[in-house]
Amino acid sequence: MSSASRKSVLLIRCLLLASLGCVPLAGAIASPASAVAALRARSGARVALADGGDASALRLDARWRGDACRVRLLNTGTTKVRVREVILLDVPHGLDADTPVYGEGFQMLSQTVGTLAQPVDVGSYTDRGHYRLPEPAGFRTVYGMLLLSPREADRLLLGFTSCRRFNGKIHFNATRLQAVLETEDLELGPGKSWELEEFVVLSHASRDHLLERLASAIGKKHPRLRHEPVPTGWCSWYCFGPKVTARNITDNLDWISTHIPALRYIQIDDGYQPWMGDWLESGRAFGGDLRGVLQEIRQRGFEPALWVAPFIASGESKLFKDHPDWFVQDSKGVPLRSDKVGFGGWRLGPWYALDGTHPEAQRWLTELFRTLRRDWGCTYFKLDATYWGTLPEGHRYDRSATRIEAYRKGMEAIRRGAGDALIMGCNHPIWPSLGLIHASRSSLDIERSWGSFASIGRENLLRGWQNGRLWWNDPDCVVLHDGGSKDVMDAGGRPTTMGKVPDHEYQFHATWIYATGGMLLSGDDLTRITPRRAEMLKKLVPPSGVCARFEDDAFTVGVTALRGREMVSLFNWGDTSVSRTLRLKRKSRLTDYWTGEVLGDFSGDYRVDSLPAHSARLIEVRPLSR
Repeated sequence: MSSASRKSVLLIRCLLLASLGCVPLAGAIASPASAVAALRARSGARVALADGGDASALRLDARWRGDACRVRLLNTGTTKVRVREVILLDVPHGLDADTPVYGEGFQMLSQTVGTLAQPVDVGSYTDRGHYRLPEPAGFRTVYGMLLLSPREADRLLLGFTSCRRFNGKIHFNATRLQAVLETEDLELGPGKSWELEEFVVLSHASRDHLLERLASAIGKKHPRLRHEPVPTGWCSWYCFGPKVTARNITDNLDWISTHIPALRYIQIDDGYQPWMGDWLESGRAFGGDLRGVLQEIRQRGFEPALWVAPFIASGESKLFKDHPDWFVQDSKGVPLRSDKVGFGGWRLGPWYALDGTHPEAQRWLTELFRTLRRDWGCTYFKLDATYWGTLPEGHRYDRSATRIEAYRKGMEAIRRGAGDALIMGCNHPIWPSLGLIHASRSSLDIERSWGSFASIGRENLLRGWQNGRLWWNDPDCVVLHDGGSKDVMDAGGRPTTMGKVPDHEYQFHATWIYATGGMLLSGDDLTRITPRRAEMLKKLVPPSGVCARFEDDAFTVGVTALRGREMVSLFNWGDTSVSRTLRLKRKSRLTDYWTGEVLGDFSGDYRVDSLPAHSARLIEVRPLSR
């Protein structure tokens, strides 16, 4: 580690601690009061009021335990104030402008990589662009966590380990770092205080080590909801889209029950309902009774699964027409159209956002999911578009609640009704969902194209650290057959690509699906899949539950450690052939997992000299007995 980089990492840590008036218990920093005051002045910690007024009566008190700091905001004055945000840290970071970064998005479709000076969007539908979340001029904003990887120093991770009430975000550019909590202009009375979200600053050479520590700290504040084993199943969306019919479901159920009964959950996706919001009604095009189809799935020994978007409604829906007061309101007291303040929705829009703080809306959510679980037999819910439960503007029934609280109250109402059913979040706010879901979609919608396989593969592997720690990751469906409905749309409302895909690109896709270790849902019309591709699908069941560990951030060689063996994923993300090296700890027998070919017994390094462009191999490594 260079002396300059080491000092930058230490300075950021010290400035944060001093700004909050605390010193790490495990540290060796023993600054006199004057030195702490000097550091605090440089840290930029402050409170911003809604009216831009004097915030000197507000005090930040901190409690430090290990690497984590919990902060309390206290109003020591005699008048109430409205607080816009709390800036925990605002410092020159002193790191090289080309320091690599990885930051999370507020919602599922947004992630950031690149460098401090030149951040790069991983997903297509960014927080600041597609969802129109504000971002300070000259800064890039990430949410929940930011990982910095100086080339000659330990990595540095800044992160929020809780998200119960206030949204935590980090702004950065080539020279500065800011850690901020949104307090949404809420009123803080004289003598009153708020418990803010916990914040950590961690440093270590290993990316995996830092992310494991972050996940562990999050787990203490938001214990993971467990659901075993890793879910497997089939989804209607990527073959039939919104024109799915009851016959499509039963035809695929017939195939699955004969060929791969381990695909337990049969998920009916978007398309069965006439309008967003009317979840207990079947649309005319569905061609059958939804409840009856779900019951048939159950009677045949499988698990009925259903797509529901609980926080949205179309203007034409019965729900919206009967209960407009249950929705987030605009300044005139009428329901706020979401396209006026952000993304309006991808189908049957523009959407209106259900108010999670409204008591009647909460009761409706609980009863809806109680009906679907108890009476209709659903044991799995894919909850889509839950981002709208955190709509950043408008007025809610409970004026003292933040948008994070509104979302969490709505989700708790859903959980009360859903009982023991598996809950998977999709198009959801990432940090606000901590502790509320069993599984989390970790990427944009898949398409049958190389560009999609590469982009979405990277999105999923970047979030691999979450799998099995915060929840099960859902890398989206595995698609191994070219056929599909032209009516399928992605999360941005655009038609997906349906073209001829070469075998090696499908194998690349299947390999990173395996490497994620997360959920496994088939997205093909399995009545049309070829025997060869069906065999590949069988090899993906069951998922390992463990995300591969990679040698570098480029995700070229990943190792999935299992009992008695390792599965090594070798990727070529580029446009020309490359070599890849598998490093063996001891003499082992190597087998190509997809073909079943025994490659032989090897020790030391095993080199693949020519891995073609856009391809991957999955090699099983079994140590030989001594």
